[in-house]
Amino acid sequence: MTRRGTIAGIARHAFPKAPMEVIDQVDITVEGGVHGDFRGTVKPGGRGRRQVTLIERGDWDAAMAEVGHNIAWQERRANLLVDGLDLPQVPGTLLRIGDVILEITRQTDPCERMEMLATGLTAALSVDWRGGVCTRVKAGGDIAVGDEIGIEEP
Repeated sequence: MTRRGTIAGIARHAFPKAPMEVIDQVDITVEGGVHGDFRGTVKPGGRGRRQVTLIERGDWDAAMAEVGHNIAWQERRANLLVDGLDLPQVPGTLLRIGDVILEITRQTDPCERMEMLATGLTAALSVDWRGGVCTRVKAGGDIAVGDEIGIEEP
């Protein structure tokens, strides 16, 4: 498994069903996840298991090939596009991007919106965690496209 990769894209949406805004850099906080993204805020009594979502470029490309489309990655509605790193499929694994530490909580299940983008996309993203991972923010900081992402060794 590759232990290091790069952040190839950053996206956020301000409210449910809002269009995704692609940005070059962003602040990530323990309280709010990706600044400006409505999903990152930990709700009262919540556990924040879906503060920041990540998807591998290779997995998105494979899903696109499977359904015969070329849809922009941000339409997956993930926050971070990762290039060159196999995201671990193990809840509790820590990822580091500079000062930011993210804890993998679960896989990101594809929603019904994926099927509206392309017939068969939900199934294509359901295989082997191809839809990405959900994370909880353990330490915040600023990140930018091009930053290195790696697996935190225990």
